[in-house]
Amino acid sequence: MSFSLGTQTYFSRKSRFSYQKISLILISAVLLFTSGCAKRPPDSDPQALAAYLEKNDPLEPMNRVIFSFNQGFDDILLEPAARFYRQFGPPDIRKGISNFVNNWREPVTFVNDILQGEVTRAGTSLSRFLINSTFGLLGLLDTATYWGIEGHSEDFGETFAVWGFGEGPYIMLPILGPSNARDLTGFVVDFFYDPVSLWLSHKGWTYVRYGRLVMRGLIFREENLETLDDLGRSSTDFYATMRSAYRQFRNHDINNGVLDITADDDLFDEDFDD
Repeated sequence: MSFSLGTQTYFSRKSRFSYQKISLILISAVLLFTSGCAKRPPDSDPQALAAYLEKNDPLEPMNRVIFSFNQGFDDILLEPAARFYRQFGPPDIRKGISNFVNNWREPVTFVNDILQGEVTRAGTSLSRFLINSTFGLLGLLDTATYWGIEGHSEDFGETFAVWGFGEGPYIMLPILGPSNARDLTGFVVDFFYDPVSLWLSHKGWTYVRYGRLVMRGLIFREENLETLDDLGRSSTDFYATMRSAYRQFRNHDINNGVLDITADDDLFDEDFDD
């Protein structure tokens, strides 16, 4: 009897301890999340409220902290790597690598073209992939463009937008950079259900999947060294500039480039397919 009572008391205390730990974790998470939220202006201040809603950045304090971390990561690793890649990688070699990486993104573009009901564009994506994977030596050469078949890019974030999903709040992701709730969801879908990634996983070549992602980031950074340098020097608030640039860039992509984007707003080099 005493053993049973002792055991019961032990597990009762252990349960209370577990509940306390869980409660503390949940409370800490809530406090962390709420501390990272920008305070919504009251309805009595319509001008401030309109500016708040226009920014669509309720997590701004937390986003700015992550942005600062990303800037440090860029200063220490990414930008030096991009400059090293440019300095010691011959232009023709860099172009071939970029072509190769972009070519193996064509299946993602093709799937999203289909999901968006863009049959003609899907045919273009499929044609480019078949041509560049054969006559273009697995994509090292952009033979399709040379033959007059211009490329484009699509992703599941754009597909969600075409289906009518709102962008959700602006989010600054560690290392990956600017995003929003819709694009983050689309990125996850693309990453795990990309036909090429599925094939790589089936082969057990998971490291190649992550290597492709790293290479895409390196290529993008190298192609936009001057653009980002100029923005950093000319911006009084680099974070706000990047937020605005990202939203314009995504709206341009979602509308297949039909928006009237001026030269000043065309902030990023689009030779790299996102």
